[in-house]
Amino acid sequence: MIHRTIAAAIGFSAIAVAAHSQTSMPFALDWRFEGPSAPYFVAIEKGYFAEAGLAVEVTAGQGSLDAIPKVATGAFPVGFADINSLIKFLDQNPDAPVIGVMMVYDKPPFAIVGRRSLGVEAPADLEGRVLGAPPPDGAFAQWPIFVAETGIDESQVTIEPVGFPTREPSLAEGTVAAVTGFSFTSFLNTARLGVPEEDISVILMADHGVDLYGNVVIVNTDFAEANPDAVRGFLEAVARGVIDTIADPAAAVEAIVPFNPAMDVELELRRLELALRDNIVTDWVMENGMGIIDPERFANSIEQIRLTYEYQTEPDAALYFTDAFLPEGGFKLD
Repeated sequence: MIHRTIAAAIGFSAIAVAAHSQTSMPFALDWRFEGPSAPYFVAIEKGYFAEAGLAVEVTAGQGSLDAIPKVATGAFPVGFADINSLIKFLDQNPDAPVIGVMMVYDKPPFAIVGRRSLGVEAPADLEGRVLGAPPPDGAFAQWPIFVAETGIDESQVTIEPVGFPTREPSLAEGTVAAVTGFSFTSFLNTARLGVPEEDISVILMADHGVDLYGNVVIVNTDFAEANPDAVRGFLEAVARGVIDTIADPAAAVEAIVPFNPAMDVELELRRLELALRDNIVTDWVMENGMGIIDPERFANSIEQIRLTYEYQTEPDAALYFTDAFLPEGGFKLD
């Protein structure tokens, strides 16, 4: 059984893979090479992957779902994806050899981004106002959970379908009072349209009862069985990249530039700083360690998903995440 095999890997000692026998570990990212992806490029630049005996090439993705089939099919041994999407994928493909191994976004970026001048600062303020939401938006997909947890009278909120290109312009123009979106994306996009930052409110769903986790490093379990040291080494290198990124975000963003020369460095530095503050370096992570999850919260998040998705089989948390390749207590960031 694959998960028993993974669990047996817990006893492995610290990584020590010889440099001359490098293991190829192409990494499927969820999105473009932007600020929040800095830790992976820091790990490349500083040789952390190489020290672990790994040859890592990062490939850009096209969304939170993108990396899951890539890793499940074995095209990539490791990737970065939304764990809620992974849960649904495994419900529909129960034998797929893929599992989460390191939580990165302790808080997902699902958010309501509003205008204070239009009366939106808290969840209840949405009542009596217009909320712009692209139908396929990942944040809008969690709206039923947000409504259930906050007690908003949904009948008093006017949902206005908007396209992704018109979402933030609608907010900037005031035709909607708030929009659903990823916190660090919709905030920055709105600010770049000339809305003063002090007028922009960001209501993180995770701060209002939505227990969902965010993006997680995923691994092909067949690869993990055959290469447990490589997986451990990869995660340790990522953690070192995160630590360096926290210490010097500006330098971390510069590590992306060789891979994305056209990048707006200032914009991506802001995006990275917001992701670190709101999604990665949370109070829980600082107290308990990075990479691991709270089993009770995870169990509740699986139940909350029932509000947005009908499971085909009874969900099993052990199928979606394992801490077998992490140090006990996760990685300490202080």
